[in-house]
Amino acid sequence: ANVRYQSTAEDSQGSLGPDDEVMPYSDDETDDELEPSSEGEVKPSEVGWKVKANDRPYHHLPEFKKKIFLCFKKSRYSGNGIKTYKYNVLTFLPLNLYEQFKRVANLYFLALLILQSIPDIATLPWYTTLIPLVVVLGVTAIKDLVDDLARHRMDKEINNRKCEVLLNGRFQESKWMDIQVGDVVRLKKNDFIPADIFLLSTSNPNSLCYVETAELDGQVSFKLIFDPPSCPLISHVALIECEEPNNRLDKFAGTMLWQGQRYPLNLDNMLLRGCKIRNTDVCHGLVIFAGADSKIMRNGGKTRFKRTKIDELMNYMVYTIFVLLLLVSAGLAIGHAFWYDDIGSKAWYLYDNKNQSSSYRGFLSFWGYIIVLNTMVPISLYVSVEVIRLGQSKFINWDLQMYYPEKDTPAKARTTTLNEQLGQIQYIFSDKTGTLTQNIMEFKKCTIAGHSYGTDLSYQTNFSVFQPVDWSWNRYADRKFQFMDHSLVACIRSKKDQDVLEFFKLLSLCHTVMVEHNEGDLVYQAASPDEEALVTAARNFGYVFLSRTQDAITIREMDKETTYEMLALLDFNSDRKRMSIILKFPDGRIRLYCKGADTVIYERLSRHSKHKESTQAALDLFANETLRTLCLCYKDISTDEYEAWSRKHKEAQLTTANRDTALDRVYEQIENNLMLIGATAIEDKLQDGVPETIAKLAKAEIKIWVLTGDKKETAENIGYSCSLLTDDMQIHYGEDVNEKLRLRQANRRNETSSFRRGRKKPAEPFFPQENKNKNALIITGGWLVMILVAYLITNMMKCSFCPLQIDFVDMACECEAVICCRVTPKQKANVVSLVKKYKKAVTLSIGDGANDVNMIKTADIGVGISGQEGMQAVMSSDYAFAQFRYLQRLLLVHGRWSYIRMCKFLRYFFFKNFAFTLVHFWYSFFSGFSSQVAYEDWFITLYNLCYSSLPVLLVGLLDQDVNDKLSLKFPKLYLPGQQGTLFNYKNFFSSLFHGIFVSLIIFFIPYGAFLQTMGQDGEAPSDYQSFAVVTASSLIFTVNLQISLDTSYWTFVNCFAVLGSIAIYFGIMFDIQSAGIHVLFTSAFTFTGVASNALRQPYLWLTIILTVGISLLPVICIQFLHTTISPSEGDKIQRNRKKYEKQMEEEEEKKRVPAFQRGQRSRRSAYAFSHSRGYADLIASGRSIRRRHHGRSGPQDSIREVPQMEAENL
Repeated sequence: ANVRYQSTAEDSQGSLGPDDEVMPYSDDETDDELEPSSEGEVKPSEVGWKVKANDRPYHHLPEFKKKIFLCFKKSRYSGNGIKTYKYNVLTFLPLNLYEQFKRVANLYFLALLILQSIPDIATLPWYTTLIPLVVVLGVTAIKDLVDDLARHRMDKEINNRKCEVLLNGRFQESKWMDIQVGDVVRLKKNDFIPADIFLLSTSNPNSLCYVETAELDGQVSFKLIFDPPSCPLISHVALIECEEPNNRLDKFAGTMLWQGQRYPLNLDNMLLRGCKIRNTDVCHGLVIFAGADSKIMRNGGKTRFKRTKIDELMNYMVYTIFVLLLLVSAGLAIGHAFWYDDIGSKAWYLYDNKNQSSSYRGFLSFWGYIIVLNTMVPISLYVSVEVIRLGQSKFINWDLQMYYPEKDTPAKARTTTLNEQLGQIQYIFSDKTGTLTQNIMEFKKCTIAGHSYGTDLSYQTNFSVFQPVDWSWNRYADRKFQFMDHSLVACIRSKKDQDVLEFFKLLSLCHTVMVEHNEGDLVYQAASPDEEALVTAARNFGYVFLSRTQDAITIREMDKETTYEMLALLDFNSDRKRMSIILKFPDGRIRLYCKGADTVIYERLSRHSKHKESTQAALDLFANETLRTLCLCYKDISTDEYEAWSRKHKEAQLTTANRDTALDRVYEQIENNLMLIGATAIEDKLQDGVPETIAKLAKAEIKIWVLTGDKKETAENIGYSCSLLTDDMQIHYGEDVNEKLRLRQANRRNETSSFRRGRKKPAEPFFPQENKNKNALIITGGWLVMILVAYLITNMMKCSFCPLQIDFVDMACECEAVICCRVTPKQKANVVSLVKKYKKAVTLSIGDGANDVNMIKTADIGVGISGQEGMQAVMSSDYAFAQFRYLQRLLLVHGRWSYIRMCKFLRYFFFKNFAFTLVHFWYSFFSGFSSQVAYEDWFITLYNLCYSSLPVLLVGLLDQDVNDKLSLKFPKLYLPGQQGTLFNYKNFFSSLFHGIFVSLIIFFIPYGAFLQTMGQDGEAPSDYQSFAVVTASSLIFTVNLQISLDTSYWTFVNCFAVLGSIAIYFGIMFDIQSAGIHVLFTSAFTFTGVASNALRQPYLWLTIILTVGISLLPVICIQFLHTTISPSEGDKIQRNRKKYEKQMEEEEEKKRVPAFQRGQRSRRSAYAFSHSRGYADLIASGRSIRRRHHGRSGPQDSIREVPQMEAENL
C-alpha cells in the first residue's frame, strides 16, 4: 500500500501542469470501509469468489463457510434478502430504551427516580420525576417506532418482489429473498434486477440487453450489456471465478470456465442490482453477488449520525448545569451540617428521634438537594426540541414556493434533527451536471471557414428580422430545434459554399450515435447529450443521419441518400479528447473526419490549414458566452497510406496487454496534418435561477465549491455563467497551488519554531490582502491526489493533523470560489472531510446522482436534487427538492428562521428553569438548608409540562424577525447564524444570571411583603403555603410575560398560548387546592384552600404585580437601549420594514426581466464531448442498436420553450 501511495504522489508531483484528464479510480467507499487493497486491478491471486451455475449445494460446501462465532459457521455467500430495519417485536422495547438511556439526561433522571424511592433523602414525591420522564421516553419511542415501521414496509416490499428462477429444470416464480448465488434467473422487460447477475443470453438478435441505471449510477441513460458466447442455462459445468464482493461500480473482473476454455468477463457482461431491464423482451442471467454482497448495497456505506452544532453545545451546557447542580447541592449540604451543629441539634422542637451526626445529615441533605434542584437539568428540553424540529420540518414540506409543479415534486425534509443547522452553513459543496445545469444541450452557434453563424436575441433591437428558422422545407427536421440565423440556412440550401456543406456532413458522419426509426420519426441514442445535439443540428440543416451498420453509415444529404463505407472508428476517450472516423466515399476517396477539443486539434493541424486565427477568435468569443465548443477538421488519405496504417491498427487491436495504449499510438500516426473546417458552440443550459441563487448565497458569505467529474474548461465556463466566477476574480490553477504550497512548506522548514499543532490559519495569507475575496481556485483530480493521499495516510497513522492539508485548506478557504474538476466520488467526500476537519465549519453538500452520495453523507447537511439522475442522492440526503434555486429559500428563510427560533427557545428555556429552580436556593437560607421545597409539589410537577411550555414552543415554531421576502432581499441577515452569536456560552451565562436575578426578585419581594403583615380580615397571611402560592403566581406571570417580550411575530395562537398558560395555572391551582380533591387524596394534595384564601387579599395581588414589574423592567430597558444605541442588522430592517415591503411591491409591479450580461473576460473554451467512451466498440462489432420509444420528449419540450418566452417578452 505504501508503494502505491508513494508512486501516486510522485506521479502528481512530477507533472509540469495540471493533468485535466487524470481520473483516479471511482469508488464510493466510506472512510471506515476504505482498504488500501481495494485499489487497482484484481490480480489472479486475488480471485477468490467461485460461482457454479444452477448448483445450490456447491455453494454450501465446507470450503465456502466462514466462522461467525466460536465454532458456528455460515456460508460466505449472502442470501438475497435485505434488512435495513433496527427493531423487531421482541427487541423494540429493550433496544429503544437502551438507546434512549444512552442520553445522559435520561440516565440522570432515571437515577433521580431511584433516589426518590429512598425515604431518607426523598424530598419530593416520585411522580414529580416519573411523569415527565415517561412523557419524554414515550414521545421518542413512538417517533422511532414510526420510522422503523416504514423501514419494515420497504424491506418487505423489496424482499417479496417476484422473479423467475430456474429450479428443477424449469423456471418457477420465486421471491427475491429466496434467490441464492448461482441461480439462473429469467428477467423480462421493465423488471428490476434482483441481484448482481452475469448475463447469459437475451432475446435481442444483436445479443444486447438494455438496462436503465437511474437507481444505480444516477444516470437516466441506457447501458448496453454484451452477452458472452452462448452457453447452456442448465449446465453444471460452467464455473465463474471472479473478484470478491466490493463497491466498485465501474469495474468487474473475472473468467468463465466452460468446456475446458476460459472466457474473460468484465463489467459489460454484468447486470447490477438496482437497474431496470428496458427494450429487451427476455434475458437470462446467473446470480454472482446477492443481497448484502451486491455492489449497490456495498455502496450504502455506514450511515453517519449527524448532529448539529447547537446539539453539541446544548449537551455541553447540560453538563455545565449538572456541575453547577453538584456544587450548589454540596454547598447547601455543608451549610446544613453547620446549621445543625449550631442550631438544629439544640432546638428541642426539631428533634426527630434520629441520632444522626451533623455530617451524615449533611450527606443526606446533599442528595435531597440533588432531587430538589433537579429541574436545573431540564428533562423536557430534549422532547421540546424534538417537537420544534418536527414542526419546522413540516413547514419545509408544506412550502409551496419550493414545490416544482412540472414534476409534481415538493420539498422534503427527510430528517427532523438538522433544521437549525441550515441557518449556520459556511461552505456549500455542489455537483455541476444536473445540479447547477439541466444536463440538456442546445446547438447555439458555429464558425465555418472563418465566418460565425448564430444570433443572440438578447442583443437585438429589431426583433422582427430575427424570427426562428422555419424548418418546413426539411421533412426530417426536429421541430423543437430552434436556430435564429437565417443566413446559414440560406447558405446550406444554395449549396454554393462547400465548407458549409462539409461542416454539416462531418457532423452527420463523425459520431457514435445510434438511430431508431419510430413510426416514421428518427430517435437518436447518444453516448452524451453533446453528440445528440450536434447530430440533431446536422439533421435540421439537411444532413440527416439515417442508419449505420458495422461497416457503413447512411445519411441524407439534402435531397439524396448516400452510404459511406466506414473503414475505422477512432473513438473518444478522456486522454485523446477527440474522435475520428475514416470513411470511403462512393467515388473511392478516403477521408478522415475528426472533432475534438481545440487544445488537441490545433496541435495536429497542417501548416497549410486555413482560418486558424479567425476560428480561434470565434472560440474565444464563444467561451466568453460560456458555450461548450468543438473543433472540426478533416484529412484526405491515399489508399496506400490507409492500407499501411490499417495493418498497424489490426495488430494493436489484437494486443492483449496495454491494448488502449497501443491503439492510441496508432491513432496518433493517422491524426495529423489535419485541415480545419470550423467549430461548434453548444449551450449546457443552467437551471432557472442558479446565478441569482449563487449571488444571494455569496452575499450571505457562504462559500461555494463546485466538485465535478467534468473537464476543467467546462466547469470553469459554467462557473462564469452561474456567477460563481466573475471577471474581477483572479483565477489560480494547479501550478499556482503547487508553487504556493511548496513555498509555504519551505518557509516552515526554515522557521526555528516548530509548526504549531492543529493551527487553523497560517501566519500570513496566501493571497495579498488587497485582493481578499477576489480569488478563485480551479484544481483537478490529478492535483488533489497528493493532498488526499496525505489525508488517507494521516488517517491510517491516526494523526490529528497534516501540514500539507492545513495549507491547502487555508489557501482554498481564502478564495471566494473553488472548482474541483475531474474528481471521483471518493475525492468529493474527502474534500468535504478536509474542510470539516481543519475549519470546523458547517458544510452542506448538494447533488443529484449516485456519484454524489458519499459527499452528501459526509457533509453536515446533505441535499438531494430529485432531477434527471435517479433517486439515490435523494434517498441518502437530509433534504430534497427539485431545483437548485430552492436552496436559497431553504437556507436564507427556513434555515435562518429555524436557527433564530431554536436559539431563542433555548435561551428562554434555560432562563425559566433557572428562575424557577433557584428560588429553592434562596429559600434554603431560611429553612436551615433542610432540602425543604419552596413550592407546592404539583406545581413543581406541572411547571414545565403545562404552565410554561406552550408559549415557548410556539415561539420555537412560529417566530420570525422579518418575513421571507425580506430574508431573501437582505442575505446579510444570515451572518449571525454562521458566527453562532445567538446561542453560545455567553448567551448561556446571560440566561443564568437573568434567572438568578429573577429568582432573587421573586423570592425576596414576597418575603419582605410577608414580614409583619396583616390582612383585611385581621389575620396575618404570612404562612409558608400562602408564600408558596404568591411566589409561584409571580413566577408564572413573569416567565409568560418575558416570552411575550421576546416574541417578534405575534399571531392569535401566541396570544392564546400566553393567556391560556396563565389561565391553566390558576384553573389547576384552584382545583388541586380545593377541599374536594383533598378529601379524595389526602396525602397527595395538602394545600387545601390556600389559593382561594391568599389570592383574595389585594395586598398579595399588589405584591405579585410589584414582583413581576421589577423582574421585567430591567429587561425592557436593556432591550430599548440595545435597539436604540447599537441595533443589529435585523433591528434596522424591522424598523424600516414597511418601506422595504413597499419597495418590493413596486419592483414586482414593474416585472422587469434583467438581461443576462455576458462576461468580457477571454478564456480558453471547453470542448463539448462525452466524458466516457462512445459506442465505437459496439459499432465495430456489427451489432445494431435500438433506441427506446420514450423519455426524450420531456426535456426537449422544456428547453425549447425558453427562446419563445424571451421572444414574447421582447
